Amino acid sequence: MNTNTIIEAIGYLGSALVLVSFLMASVVKLRVVNTIGSVIFTTYAFIIHSYPTAIMNVCLVLINIYYLVKMSNTKVDYSIVRVNSKDALVGYLLRYYSADIQNCFPENLMDFSESNIGYVVCHNGKPVSLFFGKEKDGTVDIELDYSIPEYRDFSIGKYLVEKFPEEGIKKLIYRGPDKNHKTYLMKMGYKKNGNYYVKNL
Repeated sequence: MNTNTIIEAIGYLGSALVLVSFLMASVVKLRVVNTIGSVIFTTYAFIIHSYPTAIMNVCLVLINIYYLVKMSNTKVDYSIVRVNSKDALVGYLLRYYSADIQNCFPENLMDFSESNIGYVVCHNGKPVSLFFGKEKDGTVDIELDYSIPEYRDFSIGKYLVEKFPEEGIKKLIYRGPDKNHKTYLMKMGYKKNGNYYVKNL
């Protein structure tokens, strides 16, 4: 592989990352990947002496860093609402996000009629998360812990972990499949115990 091929590969890689970033639902992930792509493409632009392109990408990197810092310093304003499976809002959210829920939790039957605890998490009044479970003596068997794609940055999970003790919840247990959920569970501090995960609050 000669030098020109390597230089072209760097340019293609940077361009690909910038394009892929715009397909991401999470704003944080979008800006992180976009920043990486812009840094790579800036390097490519300097190598080929395309200084206007390099300057533009440097500006993009600085803009992304500015907003990433701003987002990290901004407290997310969540609120929690008690619900049950028969609530009209719950039915609407389950229908609207059914395909994504099934993709995240392929074995979930979407029947929460036996759940005795349920919450909708809202961000500035917008419903962004659904939680259902069976609670007994402060222990909750989780039946659904779902966040819409734009809010999968673990902030909702952290909010719930802080909020649940106020609701009398002392322990969370997740017995579902972990193929699409393991990273979240580990990030939230769950410990694997046999064929299920547990977190003490």
